[in-house]
Amino acid sequence: MIEVRDLVKDYGGHLAVDHLSFTVEKGQIYGFLGPNGAGKSTTMNIITGYTGMTSGEVIVNGYNIAQEPEKARRCIGYLPELPPLYTDMTAREYLEFAAELKKIPKAQQKENIDEVVRLTGIENVQGRLIKNLSKGYRQRVGLAQAILGFPEVIILDEPTVGLDPKQILDIRELIKSLAHEHTVILSSHILSEVQAVCDHVIIIHHGRLLASGTPEQLEAQMRSADLEVVVKTDRTELAKEIFSQLPNVKSVDCSTSGEETTMHIKADSEQADIRENVFNACVQADMPLLMMRPEGVSLETVFLQLTADSAQDIAQAKATAINAEKEAQ
Repeated sequence: MIEVRDLVKDYGGHLAVDHLSFTVEKGQIYGFLGPNGAGKSTTMNIITGYTGMTSGEVIVNGYNIAQEPEKARRCIGYLPELPPLYTDMTAREYLEFAAELKKIPKAQQKENIDEVVRLTGIENVQGRLIKNLSKGYRQRVGLAQAILGFPEVIILDEPTVGLDPKQILDIRELIKSLAHEHTVILSSHILSEVQAVCDHVIIIHHGRLLASGTPEQLEAQMRSADLEVVVKTDRTELAKEIFSQLPNVKSVDCSTSGEETTMHIKADSEQADIRENVFNACVQADMPLLMMRPEGVSLETVFLQLTADSAQDIAQAKATAINAEKEAQ
């Protein structure tokens, strides 16, 4: 559905996009991730035809965005991070205006607008001036504009910004439903949102592609030999001593709560597999094993490690990810 080939955007010596290439398949939801300044919005603006490229190619549904921009744009619905709303129009007037810009046949405009109004849940505010709407409803009006005409590709830049928790869940379900007939590219800083919604993840940093795959594939690639283990015992020092003596174990950190001890067991190499030895040690010490899992396998950990720029950043990324997982539990 979309092919990005060796894309470059040079702002006077600053490469916002640096020879970036990836493909987007039909009927899937893609998460587009990267730190601030990674080149996400620039890439999205180039794909949609809002910004020109320095070099490279972007093909949308068979149309080259540079050579056939009008045909390519007709295949795309776009919600920028800051929706371009005309605040002196009512929501309905704005959608009617957008329908004209998108050249939706007049005979189909009312039905089409009614459908996107229903899908985005703005029935009760469609007659109100946009300037009098809350930020959440403005975001919904922008989303309704993006899916108006039901283009083949829908690109959403931070679509849930400003929404309350219930609205976020509603928009996520809407995005999932759109993938039945459309291809969706979703940019978000909320990694749990990407994990919950997206079939495929693209991670960029400094304008370059770092990784591309399903969330499960990326987690598997970054899987660590280190383990988080929970055993049923309050003998913290004994547990630490037993597991510290196992082959290929570099260090063990323990914490006890009630009758449960949580251990973070660090292997001496990424190739070591210490799971069987840990299991056998639990059996021999008569410590019931309640949980054992590799550490650092969440999408958040993958993102932080891939986008870290130094060894110190990587260590900090791992620590941040472990703390985030603890808090989530």
